Amino acid sequence: MIPKETINEIFEAAKIEEVVSDFVTLKKRGANLLGLCPFHNERTPSFTVSEEKGFFHCFGCGAHGDIIGFVMRTENLSFPEAVSRLADEAGLVVPEMSPEERHTAQRQASLLEVMEKGCVYFEKNLNNPEGKPALSYLKNRGLDDTTIANFRLGFAPDNRTGLKTSLLGATITEAQLIESGLLIKPDDPTRRDQSSYDRFRGRVTFPITDRRGRVIAFGARTLGENQPKYLNSPDTPLFHKGQVLYGLANAWAASREENRVVVTEGYMDVIALVRAGIKAAVAPLGTALTEAQISLLWRMTPEPILCFDGDEAGIRATNRAAERALPLLKPGYSLRFITLPEGEDPDTLIESKGIAVMEELLKGARPLDSVIWDLE
Repeated sequence: MIPKETINEIFEAAKIEEVVSDFVTLKKRGANLLGLCPFHNERTPSFTVSEEKGFFHCFGCGAHGDIIGFVMRTENLSFPEAVSRLADEAGLVVPEMSPEERHTAQRQASLLEVMEKGCVYFEKNLNNPEGKPALSYLKNRGLDDTTIANFRLGFAPDNRTGLKTSLLGATITEAQLIESGLLIKPDDPTRRDQSSYDRFRGRVTFPITDRRGRVIAFGARTLGENQPKYLNSPDTPLFHKGQVLYGLANAWAASREENRVVVTEGYMDVIALVRAGIKAAVAPLGTALTEAQISLLWRMTPEPILCFDGDEAGIRATNRAAERALPLLKPGYSLRFITLPEGEDPDTLIESKGIAVMEELLKGARPLDSVIWDLE
């Protein structure tokens, strides 16, 4: 934990108007400074900075916070990273982490290295002869080489120990591969073979990243009839399924430019939207949208647009999301919804009718109260 004294020293040493001025042209207006909000598109300035109180507030989108919050928002940094950044500029020293905190940080850094090497392994296999069926599947879905490379798509061979054999060595242990979720260790004492084995086999792989673009988990789609059709990494020290969104790193930056975030159902839908120019697109990881994911979306935009399929499952997902959002509502923050024509998803709709139709649907997104009214 960063001591409160250090935080107070930053507030005293750093001037919020100087930090904000790097992003916003400010003009004096009474006791405050006024400018165009950097968090949403506006023509009339509604973004104010109070030098005396040390906070910013936008009367247009409701964005509000202190100097640390501003740096977190504009530079996509975590709280400790923003504190460290401001401390460096002010010539302050952030106290070192405790041994326990240092151990946790080192452990996570090691697992991030493991996940990165796992991602490279899957990428290489996609371009090997045994990855030909997976590559054909992706090409048949309309993905070109650039898209495949940008999303770092890969292939897990149908081999129980392919990844294990490739990654085990002096710098990566079996325990790390198990802890990262890349290997499964049998927990049935009656099994004759207690050896660990690859979790993902015979599947196309989709890396799941954190906000900074670091690989923390994988989703994987079967190429055959194996069930489940999609398989995700288990929860690990790096990854908690209900607190992450697929496509988060790309969408976090793009949401500032587009002033929106589109939430869809699956990996391929996100990729289709990004390819069509809607870069602020994300998807939950095989579950209904959680409270943590809704809060995460609100950090990007005040009114995320939920775009679900027009079938019964999509309607149920819409209703669940609307009900889950109700207790979390706060001034200036809500959800909007579009329902795609029955039998369509973003991928098929864009392919068959073009991006213009998709954009029209997004423009006509329904507010939360309308969905709740229909539900009741």
